[in-house]
Amino acid sequence: MQADITYTRDTGEKLVNETFGPNNIRRRTSGPEERHRMEIANGRQARDLALDANGFVLVAHRTAVQDFFDAEELKRVYYAEVEALIRQVAGASRVVVFDHTLRSGSEGEREAKLIREPVLSAHNDYTEWSGPQRVRDLMGPQADKLLERRFAIIQVWRAAYANAADPIKSNPLAMADARSVAPDDLLIAERRYPNRVGQTYRLKYSPGHRWFYFPEMRRDEAIVFKVYDSAKDGRARFTPHTSFDDPTTPPDAPPRQSIEARALAFF
Repeated sequence: MQADITYTRDTGEKLVNETFGPNNIRRRTSGPEERHRMEIANGRQARDLALDANGFVLVAHRTAVQDFFDAEELKRVYYAEVEALIRQVAGASRVVVFDHTLRSGSEGEREAKLIREPVLSAHNDYTEWSGPQRVRDLMGPQADKLLERRFAIIQVWRAAYANAADPIKSNPLAMADARSVAPDDLLIAERRYPNRVGQTYRLKYSPGHRWFYFPEMRRDEAIVFKVYDSAKDGRARFTPHTSFDDPTTPPDAPPRQSIEARALAFF
């Protein structure tokens, strides 16, 4: 399938992503964007995708969560499920889930539930600097010792519909094969929150990028992907990703509901 991927054009301008407002659902960005028509392969038909090779993998994963919009249930039930999943898929000895983001393609639902919109621009959530800094932010006195060994920041993305049979048909997530992304393709963007400043990467266009997506994902499966890995031995370290407008989306498709959980994985 071919569809437009939104990239950031490198003009030398300082790039800034800012969230603010109620529950940080408002968003401002700087920097010019450009769309490129790219081939986005059906990842369900690719048999050799792997977390360390490509940066992402689709897994079957049932959840006991009844309501993804219940914050207490998420922390009580889902966080433990995600920790176990990442230990299994990544081979980590310790996993710490530290936050999650709910997203909806419906503006009305976003306003009512104070959740965020799908991000329609290619990015990676952490940089060479902000990956270790997140460990320092979260792990306190343990951080220096933990940073002596390999660690990764791994995310788990899935549908958040109440009905387990409902598939995502609009604004699916596209994943860039980490092997197709050169270091020079990653542009640093300052990430401003009300209480701290971090960094993310924006993605600059390259015709060599290989994109994948998994059509009609349901809540009993998940994409596990790396947004940082401290190892520099050839395995995937950064995995740019973006939502996109799928040209095959039916006009009556329900708005996307999704959740991504973020975790530190220590090895």
